[in-house]
Amino acid sequence: MTLTELFSIYSQFKMGDNPEAEITAISCDSKTARLTDIFVAIRGHSQDGHRFLTEVCTRGVAAVVVEDEGLVPQSFKGGVLKVPSTRLAVGDLAARFYGDPARSLFCVGVTGTNGKTSTTYLIEAILNELGLPTGVIGTVDHHLNGRYWQTSLTSPDPVTLQERLNEFCALGAKAVAMEVSSQALDQDRTSSVPFDAAIFTNLTRDHLDYHKTMDEYFRAKEKLFRPRNRVKPLTAILNIDDEWTKKLALSQGVRRWTFGQSASDFQFEISKMSFAGTRFRLKTRQGGLEVMSPLLGLHNVYNAVAAIAAGIAAGASIETCVHAIEHFTGVPGRMQAVPNEMGIHVLIDYAHTDDALSTALNALRSIRDRSQSNSRILTVFGCGGDRDKGKRPLMGQAAVAGSDVVFVTSDNPRSENPITIISEILKGIPNHRMNMSVIVEVDRRECIAKAIREAKTGDVVLIAGKGHEKYQIIGQRKYDMDDFEIAKSSLKEV
Repeated sequence: MTLTELFSIYSQFKMGDNPEAEITAISCDSKTARLTDIFVAIRGHSQDGHRFLTEVCTRGVAAVVVEDEGLVPQSFKGGVLKVPSTRLAVGDLAARFYGDPARSLFCVGVTGTNGKTSTTYLIEAILNELGLPTGVIGTVDHHLNGRYWQTSLTSPDPVTLQERLNEFCALGAKAVAMEVSSQALDQDRTSSVPFDAAIFTNLTRDHLDYHKTMDEYFRAKEKLFRPRNRVKPLTAILNIDDEWTKKLALSQGVRRWTFGQSASDFQFEISKMSFAGTRFRLKTRQGGLEVMSPLLGLHNVYNAVAAIAAGIAAGASIETCVHAIEHFTGVPGRMQAVPNEMGIHVLIDYAHTDDALSTALNALRSIRDRSQSNSRILTVFGCGGDRDKGKRPLMGQAAVAGSDVVFVTSDNPRSENPITIISEILKGIPNHRMNMSVIVEVDRRECIAKAIREAKTGDVVLIAGKGHEKYQIIGQRKYDMDDFEIAKSSLKEV
C-alpha cells in the first residue's frame, strides 16, 4: 500500500517528495521512527506529540500527521497530513493499513464499570456455538481458538487493535467481543471499529482519578453508542435497571434493546441461587424459558442476559444462546472457585471498586440466606496505589457491610506506602467493627493464608481485587503473585 492509497480518505493530505513510499509501520514513537514510518502527533494528557516533530522529521519518516501544520519544520520533505484530530486519524489510518478487518467481523463492544470481562467471555461462548469463531479482546488477554496474546490494557491502542483484528481474520475469526474502557472511548482508541452491537452493563464510581466527575465518566461511556463510523447498523443493548441508562442518548438510527429485571426486551426473574449456579426465567420477544447458569450471583445473570441479547443480534436462536450459557466454563478471576476437599468455598474475584465488592458480597449473602446456612463470609481485599483515593473508605464500608470477617491487605501499592493506603481504607470502617472482626495484614500472601486458616467448613472466603492478575506492583516493579495459586497452597497447608 502506498502513501497515496493510505491517505486517500483525507482530502487535506499534501504529498511530499516521495509520494510512492511504501508503508511498513505506523509509529507514534520518535525514537523508533524509520524511513517508511508515519509519525502521528497526538496531544496526550501529559505530553504533546507535536513537541517532537523537529526531532522526528530528521529521522527520515515518510510522513507526519498533525493538528498544527505550522509546527512541521519547513525543511521536511515528506508527506504532511493536517487533521482536526490526530487521535481519530491514527485509528482510521491503522484500519486502512490493515485492510479494515472489522468490516468482515460481527463486532460487539461491551462497556460499563463492572461485568465487561464476563460478558465478553459469555458472548464468545454463544457466538462460537452459533458457528462464528470469535476472538476476545479485554482485560485478561486477547485470544482466539486457543491462541493467546498478552495485554496490559483493557482496550489496546488503535494500531495494536487493528493489527489484532487483522490477525483474528487471518486465523478464521467471524466475530469479536471486545471490552471497551472509558479511557479508550475518551481517547478514541476504538473510533474506527464499526460495531454491530454495543452493550452498557452499568455505571458506578471508578476511574475518577482520570475522569474527575461521574458525568465525565458517563459521557466517555456514551460515545460507544454515538458512533462516528456508521458502516454497519448498530444495536444498543442497555441495562434498564441502571439509572444512567435513562440519560444515555443514542445516535439516530441506532436500534435500542433493553435487559434487566424490570419490564424490558430481555426480562429475567431469579428462580434459585446456590453455590452450584443460578436458575432464572427469561422472557424475550422470541418466547420465555428457564436458564440454568453455572455462574454465581445476580450480577452474572445480568451479564448472561446481555450476552444472550448480543447473540440474538448476531442471528442466534434463543435456544442456541441458552445452551451456550448452560455449558459455560467460567472466566479467570471472576468468582473463580478454588477447588478443595475442606468444604470451604474459596472464590477469587476481580472486584476492585466499592460497587463491585458490594455486588459480589451481596451475591454470596443471597446464596447463603437462600440456603439457610450459618456459614460466615470472610473477605480479603485492598486498594491499589496511585489510583482514585476517594473509593478507599467506600471499599472499607462495602467490605464490612457484606462480610462477617474482613482482612485488609495490599493490592498493587505502586509508589504509595501500603500502610497509608490501608489507613485510608480503615476510615470507612466503624470503630465497633474494627475491634471485633477486622484484621490488618500488609503482606497479601500471608493475609490470604490467615483468612483460609480462619475459615471453617461451609464458610466462604472471597479474595477480591486482583482476580486474574499474576503480579503485585510495588514501586515500579512487578513481582510474581497469583491469588489463585496462593489460595491453593494455603488450603493444602491447613
